[in-house]
Amino acid sequence: MNGGSRRGGFWRDNSLTLAFGGAFLVVLAGQALAGHAGFNEDLAVDGLQQLTIGEYLMSSDFAVDVSENWQSEFLQFFLYIFGTVWLLQRGSPESKELHKAGPESDREQRIGEHAGADSPRWAGTKDWRQKLYSRSLGTVMALLFFLSWLAQSIAGAAAYDEQQLRRLQPPISWGAYLASADFWNRSLQNWQSELLAVAAMAILSVYLRQRGSPESKPVGAPHTSTGVEG
Repeated sequence: MNGGSRRGGFWRDNSLTLAFGGAFLVVLAGQALAGHAGFNEDLAVDGLQQLTIGEYLMSSDFAVDVSENWQSEFLQFFLYIFGTVWLLQRGSPESKELHKAGPESDREQRIGEHAGADSPRWAGTKDWRQKLYSRSLGTVMALLFFLSWLAQSIAGAAAYDEQQLRRLQPPISWGAYLASADFWNRSLQNWQSELLAVAAMAILSVYLRQRGSPESKPVGAPHTSTGVEG
């Protein structure tokens, strides 16, 4: 195989990750520019010195805006990954088949003695490595959620204290910020939107179709077909 074919294969085989990763960077840059402009407008109103784009990127305001969105996304995937082990939706491709609720058998999951030659190495073990690997996706999503939520709380506390100082009011501790309305408003307004999106996707995919998408059933599949992808 020549070099050109290998390069073409790489881009095609990884196009989903590359496209969304590239779009993420573009949107993040757009958020930084828009946030910088809006933040400087607020500083101008208060008669304060404006920040350069570099200073804004290092500020707590930018950090909290980014981290509060990240933690809600990782929360969505963490809950969805663990929830769909047991929770079902008849007719949805987002659900497992109705008779497969639960962690399923070793044979169905191809672990232990049922692992194949092409299975991940830890899937064929019978000790803690198999237990860890069999829950690694949900565990990593949970860890990313808690780390980004922690980052949001720290950056949010710093941003809140900056606003307090501008108003000539005393700053508060990190612990006090965790109990504040500002922290929970930032968190809950993102959580509810993510949970709504998951619920909407689960039920709408019962009746609606998108040809060629693995998130949809085949166009001609009956509404009652569950766990079937297009």
